[in-house]
Amino acid sequence: MSPPKVFCLADICMVPIGTSSASVSDFVALIETKIRESELKSTLHSAGTTIEGPWDEVMNLIGSIHEYAHENGYIRIQSDVRIGTRVDKHQTAQDKIDTVLKKMNVSK
Repeated sequence: MSPPKVFCLADICMVPIGTSSASVSDFVALIETKIRESELKSTLHSAGTTIEGPWDEVMNLIGSIHEYAHENGYIRIQSDVRIGTRVDKHQTAQDKIDTVLKKMNVSK
C-alpha cells in the first residue's frame, strides 16, 4: 500500500530575466493560462499564484510551467516558491483567509 499523498499549498512567483520590458503581464498571462489548464485549484493574486493539491501533482505542474515558459522563448526564469503542508486537517487557501477574516470580525 502506498503512503497517502500530502496535500500542499504552493505559492509561486515566476519572473522572466533578461526581457526587453519592465512589464511582466504578458508573461504572467501566458503562465496563468497554462496553470488554469490543470485540474489543480489555483488562485491568481498580485504577486503570483497559489496552487493547491497533492504534493507530486503541484511539483509536476511547477516543472511543466517552467518548461512551457522556455518553450515560449523565455531564456531564464527565476521562481520563488513557498510551500505549506498540514496533516492534522485539510485546509484550502480560502479556508486560511476565512479564518483570519473571522478573527478580525470582517466578512468576505
